Amino acid sequence: MLAVNYSTIRNNLKSYCDRATDENETVIVTRKDEKNIVIMSLEQYNSMMKSAKNAEYLAKIDRSIEQLNSGEGKAHELIEVDDE
Repeated sequence: MLAVNYSTIRNNLKSYCDRATDENETVIVTRKDEKNIVIMSLEQYNSMMKSAKNAEYLAKIDRSIEQLNSGEGKAHELIEVDDE
């Protein structure tokens, strides 16, 4: 992970973009008033988002199991669907 100020990024954007994509480097761009941003490859971003969605999904399952174990579950009839 690199931390680089805004002026340096502006003057060397291509090389830092190449490092993010080719070397899977995460670049933190430091700015005034701590309004920092991050540059990373799309592949790394997509992987991170997938992990976050998976964690969210697993948390929902955990909450559902807790509800069932505490007696909050409800029984429902299954719906039959014709395969036509």
